[in-house]
Amino acid sequence: MDLGVRWKLHGDGRTPAPGAVVRPDERLSWPRTFGLGAQHVVAMFGASFVAPVLMGLDPNLAIMMSGVATVVFLLATRGRVPSYLGCSLSFVGVAAVVRADGGTSATVTGAVFVVGVVLFLVGLAVRRFGARIIHATMPPIVTGAVVMLIGFNLAPVTASTYWPQDQWTALLVMLFTGLAVVCLRGFWSRIAIFLGLLFGYGISWAFDRIFGRIHSVDASGKLTDHWRLDLSGVSKADWIGLPELHGPSFQWSAILVALPVVIALVAENAGHVKAVGEMTGDNLDDRLGTAISADGAASMLSTAVGGPPNTTYSENIGVMAATRVYSTAAYWAAAGFALLFGVCPKFGAIVAAIPGGVLGGITVILYGMIGLLGAQIWINAEVDLRNPLNLVPAAAGIIIGVGNVTMEFTDTFELSGIALGTLVVITGYHALRAFAPAHLKAQEPLLDEGTSSYDEETDAESGPQRAKS
Repeated sequence: MDLGVRWKLHGDGRTPAPGAVVRPDERLSWPRTFGLGAQHVVAMFGASFVAPVLMGLDPNLAIMMSGVATVVFLLATRGRVPSYLGCSLSFVGVAAVVRADGGTSATVTGAVFVVGVVLFLVGLAVRRFGARIIHATMPPIVTGAVVMLIGFNLAPVTASTYWPQDQWTALLVMLFTGLAVVCLRGFWSRIAIFLGLLFGYGISWAFDRIFGRIHSVDASGKLTDHWRLDLSGVSKADWIGLPELHGPSFQWSAILVALPVVIALVAENAGHVKAVGEMTGDNLDDRLGTAISADGAASMLSTAVGGPPNTTYSENIGVMAATRVYSTAAYWAAAGFALLFGVCPKFGAIVAAIPGGVLGGITVILYGMIGLLGAQIWINAEVDLRNPLNLVPAAAGIIIGVGNVTMEFTDTFELSGIALGTLVVITGYHALRAFAPAHLKAQEPLLDEGTSSYDEETDAESGPQRAKS
């Protein structure tokens, strides 16, 4: 059985020839391959360790399981789809909602474990029926709206939890990160979040030396005098040790909140496979279902031991595009480095010490970017928001999701926020489509300043009425 772990040496093993690419089944020399693996780890590092911190999970375990998840993905896809699997930011809002309702880390990972199961089954369905099953049930208007409401639902977390801890540090970190994203080029732009975190550490340390303790709310929400950057836990942490594991706990209320994220994960995987196929020149449509199932299996494995869910990382697509090296050998090297980081508790202590103000500045941009990815899905698919069949369910679902609207069905069962908003978008779109006239299903616009075929058809229908009157 070919597991995709045999690579041919590309050229002289040093650099690709002008215009050439290093294909997934090729590699450069091993020193260069390990260097590229380290670069992939740095690229995914910012988001992949911020996400578990925001979810209240162990960053050491998250990094370690990202390495395991990447290995699972590479084996499942037989080395044809180069990808790194890191902690998914799409679940940050889910974790916030679950914890606000009194849920624990076990409750969070239990809910996400079920999402992994569903994602695995979706992948099997795609393998059986083809990608058309995704387009039929989750067209771009639905996918984009769900991704958007997941991202924007997080706004209160930044506004009420992180930003108030140190507003000036948050503002400076936000400005620096924004400048890094826009002004830096290539690889440095792709690790802008990571650079923003380093800048935030430095600013917090400097402000502590200059201004002393800050009088503000701490991470627990209590108003106290405290240091912005507290590294006392770092010196106490060991250099080598396994992260703490825990099993999942299952609650229906948490599961219902988490399930909508399946849509975002399917969209992420589909986009990743398509992007890699275009860059390598390979048609990877036959691997889409396998990739989705592999992501689901990897997330199940991670959450079963207390880690966060995983997804394919666009940051690493950027590294491949910049280097023209698509070798899966580099991803095996990256997975190995991640496993080493995972067994270093001192690293986890450094991550846990991220000041709240720094997270405030980072999440203002990060959460907004997640939400606006939904708009990008609409743009890429040329979704027409002048058509009420698209506009109405998306508008209603997004407001429900962002506003955290709640529907109480019984004394013990309710839906709110992300779960309710997603339900409204999906059922609303398909229900309206079932009753909509044919010209709306053909994507004809309604809300247009000019004349459309909708207007002409309406005029034709109303003409006899005007004549009678």
